[in-house]
Amino acid sequence: MQEDIQAYAKRLKLSWVREHFHEVEASSQEEYLCKLLAQEIEQREARKINVLLKAATLPKEPNKTFDWKNIKLGQGLSQEGLLHGAFLEHQENMIFYGGVGAGKTFLATRIGMNAIYKYGKRVKFYTVASLANELLDANEKGTLTNLFKKIEKLDLLILDELGYIPLHKQGAELLFQVISLCYEKRSIIITTNLQFGEWNHVFGDPVLTEAVVDRLIHHSHLVLFGGDSNRMKESFLMNQIEK
Repeated sequence: MQEDIQAYAKRLKLSWVREHFHEVEASSQEEYLCKLLAQEIEQREARKINVLLKAATLPKEPNKTFDWKNIKLGQGLSQEGLLHGAFLEHQENMIFYGGVGAGKTFLATRIGMNAIYKYGKRVKFYTVASLANELLDANEKGTLTNLFKKIEKLDLLILDELGYIPLHKQGAELLFQVISLCYEKRSIIITTNLQFGEWNHVFGDPVLTEAVVDRLIHHSHLVLFGGDSNRMKESFLMNQIEK
């Protein structure tokens, strides 16, 4: 009988049931079946989370509580709503601006983790430089379409450290294609230490830079991480007004 149960469970792809059905204790058949199915679901959810976490390649989180003291949220944002990814439901973007070590990557990672654990969202973390290199490599190998298809399946793309390394022309153009691919279809979090007016240092082409900024700030929110933020905020608001 046990061999039959294991065989049936295997055919139904009930991996937990196949290995542990004999360990469940219950006072009735209904309770037994309910516990059995509940455990199977729990294990499947755990496996799904592990797969999502592995694919996300998020950096390791600091073992501490996030400090909101020097964080200024844009209009319509709340700490809880941001942490729990409310913006994902509307395919909105987040621009995290501030100096080195201000907590931009920490908060972006925390949001990504919550999106996976709480909602089973598909998340991917890149530094801007690493994504540009991966795009260039895929383009050279003829696998760019496959990489684009992977990005199209995401709910949240996190692009870290925009502004640290200038991009080569082709890398900048390919990155623009990714941003266009995500536009109004999936959310992006950008962390940067540059004001919008300085992004040309990264993309190297004023027209391309304007196109990138245009797509990112539409349906987006600005989060300021300490420091002198007035010019950045004004730049953001002026671009919004021009829309």
